[in-house]
Amino acid sequence: MSVFYEFEHVDLFTTGALGEPGARTFYLQAQSGPKRVEVKCEKQQVAAIAQYLRRVLNDLPPPESRPLDNTLTLREPVSEAFVLGPIGLGYDRATDRLVVQLEEIGSVREVEDADDETLAAMEAMRAALGATGEGHIRLYVTRGQALAFCEHADRVIAAGRPDCRWCGHPIDPTGHACPRMN
Repeated sequence: MSVFYEFEHVDLFTTGALGEPGARTFYLQAQSGPKRVEVKCEKQQVAAIAQYLRRVLNDLPPPESRPLDNTLTLREPVSEAFVLGPIGLGYDRATDRLVVQLEEIGSVREVEDADDETLAAMEAMRAALGATGEGHIRLYVTRGQALAFCEHADRVIAAGRPDCRWCGHPIDPTGHACPRMN
């Protein structure tokens, strides 16, 4: 079954993580009126979205208003519509809104330069996640919502495990075998 949402007016666009540092699951969440949708994603995808939105915002006038920080908390219960794959981001000058397009992880047959064993393992993982490659969400967010998302995403990402000052890899609560210290 395919999932398609298009939110021309977004009440909420946020991210959050559930679980303990080192074992967190990240989500993107959007809401328009009573309709709410969550997408499971990776921390790096959240960081990439925030980085791109910041680049676009740097070329635009500062936002006139933005959501309050306490309204950006991930709302529970979380029920993911799909696992995030390709991300599309842009700016619509006519509406002065940033466009965020989220698509479900697609067929691994689209991956180039992978051997059959790797493709089979990726396809098995995709099937285990229940990915069908048919989910699609398009959001139109204001400059204020985009800026608030970026700042909140930074806090969510930073709340994880601290990075090693020598190698930059995350330090587990039980310690860290730093490749630079060996």
